[in-house]
Amino acid sequence: MAIDEVKKIMIPTDGSDYSMKAAEFGISIGKMLNAEITAVYVIDTVVLDQVSKAGDKDSMERELKQDGERYLRYIKGLSERAGLRTSMLLLKGRPYEQIVHLAKSMNMDLIVMGTYGRRGADRILMGSVAERVIEYAHCPVLVVK
Repeated sequence: MAIDEVKKIMIPTDGSDYSMKAAEFGISIGKMLNAEITAVYVIDTVVLDQVSKAGDKDSMERELKQDGERYLRYIKGLSERAGLRTSMLLLKGRPYEQIVHLAKSMNMDLIVMGTYGRRGADRILMGSVAERVIEYAHCPVLVVK
């Protein structure tokens, strides 16, 4: 695939600085190519189950949903200010599975996402989403550090 054939870009986010920098980069690519942007946030059910053992699961899920909606609105605002058609999706499940499935079902041309530049346990937990998306995605994945 040639770069000028990229018309649909998915930007998954977890709200971290890394994913927001990736969103800005993805939007700049989208602007150059006049591509459509789809911003995605996935409530991680594994993390939700683990964290909610110490508290109210419904309350925790509502909080994560509100955070996800805020991150998505921010990305949508950036993208629309760049003049791009933009949609937002908030999903629930295992992040890499949801991202890969959605990218394929929506026939995305490119996934632009952030990763963590950390080492050790943080990298294993957070970096594994990007690594698995790279491994299973049907389209190119651009990981922004």
